[in-house]
Amino acid sequence: MKAHDGMYIGGEWRVAAGADTIAVVNPADEQVIAHVPAGIAEDVDAAVFAAHEAFPAWAATPPAERAAKIAALRDVLVARKDEIAETVTAELGAPLQFSQMVHAGVPVLVAGSYAELAASYPFEEKVGNSTVYAEPVGVVGAITPWNYPLHQIVAKVAPALAAGCTVVLKPAEDTPLTAQLFAEAIDEAGIPAGVFNLVTGLGTVAGQALAEHEGVDLVSFTGSTAVGRQIGATAGAAVKRVALELGGKSANVILPSADLAKAVNVGIANVMGNSGQTCSAWTRMLVHTSQYDEAVEIAGAAAAKYGDRIGPLVNAKQQARVRGYIEKGVEEGARLVVGGTETPHEKGYFVAPTVFADVTPEMTIAQEEIFGPVVSLIRYEDEDDALRIANGTVYGLAGAVWAGDEAEAVAFARRMDTGQVDINGGRFNPLAPFGGYKQSGVGRELGSHGLTEYLQTKSLQF
Repeated sequence: MKAHDGMYIGGEWRVAAGADTIAVVNPADEQVIAHVPAGIAEDVDAAVFAAHEAFPAWAATPPAERAAKIAALRDVLVARKDEIAETVTAELGAPLQFSQMVHAGVPVLVAGSYAELAASYPFEEKVGNSTVYAEPVGVVGAITPWNYPLHQIVAKVAPALAAGCTVVLKPAEDTPLTAQLFAEAIDEAGIPAGVFNLVTGLGTVAGQALAEHEGVDLVSFTGSTAVGRQIGATAGAAVKRVALELGGKSANVILPSADLAKAVNVGIANVMGNSGQTCSAWTRMLVHTSQYDEAVEIAGAAAAKYGDRIGPLVNAKQQARVRGYIEKGVEEGARLVVGGTETPHEKGYFVAPTVFADVTPEMTIAQEEIFGPVVSLIRYEDEDDALRIANGTVYGLAGAVWAGDEAEAVAFARRMDTGQVDINGGRFNPLAPFGGYKQSGVGRELGSHGLTEYLQTKSLQF
């Protein structure tokens, strides 16, 4: 797609308030592929004003009509799926097949789920002598990351629109072209002017202005825990609603009764997908001491096969960050099985698929989110030891449990301090709530739980 040199505000592309631009770089070859405007506070003001003006009419639109508009948006995303995949591959670096299946495919499922939910959700109910209404919060400031650029947008915008809210989106500066394409889809779907608005820009400028804006009623942010903490503090000071989907350090617990080879191979694949740039990735693989050496051998062989099958990291800073963690792992005594800091290509922000063995729970690589293709294998002595290790971080976003008997896996999963657990390789469900415990965030996305984040409650007594 051709980059726009303006902001999508009030149903049209408008000239940006400032003259600065952001270079969009292809991380596979380090070439600049486009420039987009770097929004400032004036752009955010205009977008929030447009969203505020559009809110009364959109909130009053019958849910069935909102549902029809979201369905139309889904259909545009389907029609443009190849262009979406190519755009994500160009600015994120994901292999084209992965972009087609995941980056373009999943948002279609999510948008479709909210088209159905908007039409069926009980926005009104009788409770004794009261009528309880679920009403839209108002103007939503959505701040999204680069790792799943379209999915993260749709996971915020679709439920917000279903609830009757209007939206101002500030996408990640690394992947603004996907956001501009989404704005085109919004326009093509016939969603009324001002209901959705886009401001591209830096997080420290446009993102901060949006989070602090007094005209924004709810801030929905996905990104690092450090930035989420700042946004939460800002929202708290203003007594403003906030939804935060933050970091993770998810445990993949393989119980002795599990199919070891399957559990290890799927676990490696889970981390290598999207080059490890997934907040819910199972980056800690916990294996019983009696099976540990075999698991290390399987994991090393599995990771080595990925080589050229994974894309680069999103930028040079991220590449340096991941390399730094690999160096830290070696310094602290972990054993490098495959991978390391050597760059597998002359150009591009690549990091080799990396597996560490002999990792102990207190090591940096077992505690902090790396956000790259790095897996740490940790041994445990018994189930209580495994649970202690699994729960032994500040995060609690996702995880996995493998066992020969499903009930055994479920019993262990129920004791984990985390928001989502896959049982024996459970499949993605767009209707299931996604979100974390502890420092992994506040609130939930997807399904009806994601819709309720954008609603507030009013009761009338009779």
